[in-house]
Amino acid sequence: MRYPFRHWLAGLLLLLAAVAAQAVVNGYKYPFEDPADIARFQHLAEELRCPKCQNQNLADSNAPVAGDMREKVYELMNEGQSDDQIVGYLVARYGDFVRYKPPVRAETYLLWFGPLLAFLLGLLVLRQMRRNQRKAPVPAPLTDAERQRLEQLKAAVTADSSNDQKANNP
Repeated sequence: MRYPFRHWLAGLLLLLAAVAAQAVVNGYKYPFEDPADIARFQHLAEELRCPKCQNQNLADSNAPVAGDMREKVYELMNEGQSDDQIVGYLVARYGDFVRYKPPVRAETYLLWFGPLLAFLLGLLVLRQMRRNQRKAPVPAPLTDAERQRLEQLKAAVTADSSNDQKANNP
């Protein structure tokens, strides 16, 4: 035991680094005593969208407004409000945009049913295109004179292309 103080200091530094890393890993600094409250807070933070960031929830966002919203969620949870009351408070303040799953209402019908309508519209367009292809007139068979003319044109094209190859490759 030549350097007992160094070992003790190194252990203390490792402990502090582990505590700091745990704080970063958890992503929030809100002390809850009940694991159910931690899960509830995490669920709310994942269900609510940051109003400033594109497609980031409160748990993932580093924006100041997301931090303020997490603080408010924590504060409302400590006041004993239910999840619906907390979400209702944030929706009243920021609008339905803060919800990842907005309620089905007349204003959100297009959001909920728009992709289905687009899919059905695509099916109708595809069906109509297939119908139009079936209705297209079948070309009449070539007459003997047309076939002879076609053969003459093919022969002329073949002769021209072979002459071009000879001219390019002397």
